[in-house]
Amino acid sequence: MPGKLSPETLLETVFHRTGAPDEAVIQGPADGEDAAAITIGDETLVVSSDPISLAASHVGRLGVYIACNDVAVSGVDPRWLTAVVMLPDEELLESVVDDIDQAATELGVAVVGGHTEYVDALERPLVCLTAFGLGEFLPTGGAKPGDTLILTKGAAIEGTAILAADFGAELGVDPALCARAENFLEEISVVPDARILRKYATAMHDPTEGGVAAGLQELARASGVRLVVDREQIPIRPETERLCTAAGVDPLCIFGSGAVVASVPHDAVDAALAELEANEIAAAVIGEVEAGDPELILDGESLTELITDGLYPLWKSADK
Repeated sequence: MPGKLSPETLLETVFHRTGAPDEAVIQGPADGEDAAAITIGDETLVVSSDPISLAASHVGRLGVYIACNDVAVSGVDPRWLTAVVMLPDEELLESVVDDIDQAATELGVAVVGGHTEYVDALERPLVCLTAFGLGEFLPTGGAKPGDTLILTKGAAIEGTAILAADFGAELGVDPALCARAENFLEEISVVPDARILRKYATAMHDPTEGGVAAGLQELARASGVRLVVDREQIPIRPETERLCTAAGVDPLCIFGSGAVVASVPHDAVDAALAELEANEIAAAVIGEVEAGDPELILDGESLTELITDGLYPLWKSADK
């Protein structure tokens, strides 16, 4: 099954193989941490890489948003990008690089390098972008017992757009609803959300593969805390509900880019929510941070199993 490696595999195989030691590295590879932080003179460089490998539509735009999101939730505005673009044929070249250019321009980010080539063995484009920014680093592992959990926008923003674009017709969903859902793509950037929340949060995270549920698990493990969450408090849009029901997937367990999970001290919650609302960014309190073994408690049930994104089986079936 495709998807992220388990935390155990990463710990056993990857995280201790990091090349030469360097005292400038503030944050290196770690469970739940999606960005690195490096001291450069008097400043901190925050770096994050992410691939897009299965989505059939808008891969360039998705790639830019997702790479930049990881830098943004680490407390820093993204400023530069490199792009590695692997394509099955030359017909896709212009649309993919145009997507990258438009999304980067929208975010005020410069594309400064990368690599592009054709690979016959690929059936879909493979795009990997690395985002860079300078500023004060905020780790995922900063959540404290007593903090309140805030989620911006809602669950499965990215997953909903992918369902509509890649599977809407075969799911038999109303074309008008699919058109609205595909437009969720325009909301996948969380740079504005993170720019506000970083003033209040002890930790932020961008739920991607595996959705909000997997993102919360990662935040719990990185911070060494227990997260207690109420499913009914998690915003889920009607388009998301309809498409997920048709596809038979859990909206909390499909690609969740477009939202920020933030742990905020209790006395700062009202101010954070008010500033988000003033900037027309929807947000909700979804739970609390408690002391205890790292885990996610969802509606009273401990979710400890690694969450495999619900869209992977759909892509696999489509390839048969």
